[in-house]
Amino acid sequence: MSNSAPVPASAALAQLAAALPSTERMPVVFLGHGSPMNAIEDNHWRRNWQALGQALQERGTAPSLILCISAHWLTPGWQLTAMDAPRTIHDFGGFPQALFDQQYPAPGSPTIARAISGVVQQPDSGRALDLDEGDWGLDHGAWSVLKPMFPEATVPVIQLSMDYRRPAAEHFAVGRQLAQLRERGVLLVGSGNIVHNLRTMRREATDNQAYDWAIEFDRITAEHIAQGRLEALNDFQQLGPLAQMAHPSWEHYLPLLYTGGAVQADEEPRFFNEGFQGASISMRSVIWS
Repeated sequence: MSNSAPVPASAALAQLAAALPSTERMPVVFLGHGSPMNAIEDNHWRRNWQALGQALQERGTAPSLILCISAHWLTPGWQLTAMDAPRTIHDFGGFPQALFDQQYPAPGSPTIARAISGVVQQPDSGRALDLDEGDWGLDHGAWSVLKPMFPEATVPVIQLSMDYRRPAAEHFAVGRQLAQLRERGVLLVGSGNIVHNLRTMRREATDNQAYDWAIEFDRITAEHIAQGRLEALNDFQQLGPLAQMAHPSWEHYLPLLYTGGAVQADEEPRFFNEGFQGASISMRSVIWS
C-alpha cells in the first residue's frame, strides 16, 4: 500500500479530467450478492445481473470504468486498488471446486486510481485515498456480480475498501464524493445485502420465505429508498434489536450507503431481485439513473 501525497485541488481535477473525460451521467447500482454460488448457478438472481449488464451496454454509453465497493474488503482508512491486473480472490470456503476455478481477469488502472485518489478525500482526516498496489484484487463481492454483468472482463475495475470502524455517515459522505465520477463514465457498484445474517440461515427456505424481522428491516430500508430519504439509511442502528438481527455485523449494509450517497436528487430508484436467500439474506437490489 502507498499513501497518496496531497495534490492541489486544481491539479487533481486536471488529472481526473485527463484520465476520465466527461460523459453523460452513468447509473449507480446496489446489488444484493448473497451466496457466492450465485456466480455460477443458473438462477434468477444471476439472470437478472446478466440482463442488467446487457441493458447497461445497450444504453448507448457503456461504462469506461467500474468502481466497486464490496462488503468483503475492510481496511484501516479507505484504499483503492491500483494495480494493472487485479487478481481474482476466492475469499470463502466449503464450496465446490467449480467456484474456486472461477477467474475474472478484468484489468485495473493505476493511473485512474491515482486520479480518483486526488479528488476523493478520507472523511475522517481529509487525506487522499490510499493506494493498494498489489495486496488485494477483486474479492467475491465484486467478481461474483461483475462476471455475469460483464462476462468479457474488458471494462477496467477498481475496488474501494471500507473503514469498518467509522460511523455510517462517513461512508455516506464518501459516496457523496464519488458522485462526481458518474459524469466521467464510471459505473458505481455497491455489493452487499440489505439483510445479512448467516447465523440464522435456513438453506431449505424458498426465495419467498423469510423471518419476520428480515422482512421488516428490508421493508423499512426499501421505503427510505423509494421515498428518497437516503440520508435516513445512516440511522439503521437506531432500529435497535431489529438492526442487530438484520446485521450482527454491518459490513454487508455499508455498500448501500456509498451508492445512496452518490444518488442525485432527480433520480428515481428501480428495485429488482426482491426476495431472500436462506430466509435471512435480502437479495433486494436497486438502480438509480
